Amino acid sequence: MKTTCNLRTRRALLALAAGLAILPLGASAADAQLLNVSYDVARELYKEINPAFIADYKKTTGETVSINMSHGGSSKQARSVADGLEASVVTMNQANDIDMLADRGAVSPDWARKFPHNAAPFYSTMIFLVRKGNPKQIKNWDDLAKPGVKVVIPNPKTAGNGRYTYLAAWGATIKKGGTEAQARELVTRIFKNVPVLDGGGRAATTTFTQRDIGDALVTFESEVQMVRTEFGDNFEVVYPPVSILAESPVAVVDKVVDKRGLRKQATAYLNFLYSDAGQTIGARHFLRPRSEAVARKFAANYKPITLFTVDDVFGGWKKAQKTHFDDGGEFDKIYQAK
Repeated sequence: MKTTCNLRTRRALLALAAGLAILPLGASAADAQLLNVSYDVARELYKEINPAFIADYKKTTGETVSINMSHGGSSKQARSVADGLEASVVTMNQANDIDMLADRGAVSPDWARKFPHNAAPFYSTMIFLVRKGNPKQIKNWDDLAKPGVKVVIPNPKTAGNGRYTYLAAWGATIKKGGTEAQARELVTRIFKNVPVLDGGGRAATTTFTQRDIGDALVTFESEVQMVRTEFGDNFEVVYPPVSILAESPVAVVDKVVDKRGLRKQATAYLNFLYSDAGQTIGARHFLRPRSEAVARKFAANYKPITLFTVDDVFGGWKKAQKTHFDDGGEFDKIYQAK
């Protein structure tokens, strides 16, 4: 009888152990698995960030964490999260995508105050990549609107760098003393020169570099430098005199991390982006770091350029979104008239 009881006890313990082994992700630190839903051209950045964070987190806590990634056009990615994609964190390239998630209750309404620098550990700007020798002599935003020039820009309705490009051209006109009507006219002419609207920044880069379409690609400084590093003999980088400050904001997706017990790991992951190690990795990928020490170390990567913010010219992202990119807004009117 005693042997039978011991056998039953052992079986019960084995069953309990088996049950613990299949607890949902996040039930123990060893099982923690994060999903970072990010924008299109951040692939290479997070390929380096993720293993560095995993090693650092293991060293400092003794706990194991793994990270899955999802990349696409920033606004398209945000909509996927709003529609139910269970991201632990979002790492986007524009604040209004995260504002939309806050409006849907996925992230905290005060998400921008949860981390330093308005929850944007890195920033960039919009510059031009042109063919070797710059045969069309493209130097400024006005040059993108000239007859016969083909410009590759991703769709501002789905891609953050498309949206930043639109706002950069508009705002540069305002900053040099132009009127709203003149800004609208310039942006209209630029988009008449766009042969195809790709859904995301990486697709636009492929169109320009591999499909050999267009005389200029307008994209993030970080993406341009990556392309130049890989295809340096075929392309040149052009900095317009004035461009837009493009921040890369991040947020914890509260309803997911709380459900899965991943808040500690998700918060540590985003905090890592502000660490010396995280800032250094960002700088190696030509993102502009917030750390002054790291910025000095990589100063040769960044050409001085006059930058304006979305707040400066457009009254903030929410106003810019409503005026320019919501259905029926300025972009729709401009592109439908193409």
